[in-house]
Amino acid sequence: MPEGQTQKLVAKLNMDASELRREPLASSDLGRGDLFYFEDPLPIPLPAWRSGLYRHLAPIANRWNETLGMPYRYPAELDEFLQRCREAGQARTLSHLSRLGMADYLALHQRRGSAHIFPLQIVALLAEPGSDFEGGEFVMTEQRPRMQSRPMVLPLRLGDAAIISTAHRPFKGGKGYYRVNLKHAISRVRRGVRAGLELSFHDGP
Repeated sequence: MPEGQTQKLVAKLNMDASELRREPLASSDLGRGDLFYFEDPLPIPLPAWRSGLYRHLAPIANRWNETLGMPYRYPAELDEFLQRCREAGQARTLSHLSRLGMADYLALHQRRGSAHIFPLQIVALLAEPGSDFEGGEFVMTEQRPRMQSRPMVLPLRLGDAAIISTAHRPFKGGKGYYRVNLKHAISRVRRGVRAGLELSFHDGP
């Protein structure tokens, strides 16, 4: 993510809160800190990023569904997929900024519970570890059937973005492919303020 665009998003979080929908994490028992949800339309440059990334990710999502024997197929363009979401009563933007101060954290969770769920999403870091904040590591857990959950830490620097699973992905075992469940979280911030971005391709109810 270019530095100039990163700074614009950080400014959005700190200076333009009137255009964002603030939801304290404590209100949904998801930790401590604040999420700032965008209204539709998303601020520039997020719409172009979202549409462009979706075109590349939709074929992957369709391969995952084919591998798992799921009949649902995602359209090639984001606008068509969002129309399906609206027809199912999903018109609430899920993409958001996060702001976690000292002792704040985001508990393990995943974006599911809707009729139409895109299986991939984007996460990005808008602050510099070691300078702007300490702690606040991005953590994922993967739960495979009849096995202990496997934790993973994703190292991110300022402006880094990653593609992660929204809720599940296919995994090849000894008897073929099966579904593994994934959740993500942010560990407790020990100092400073951690700002981040989550970009979702489906909308919520």
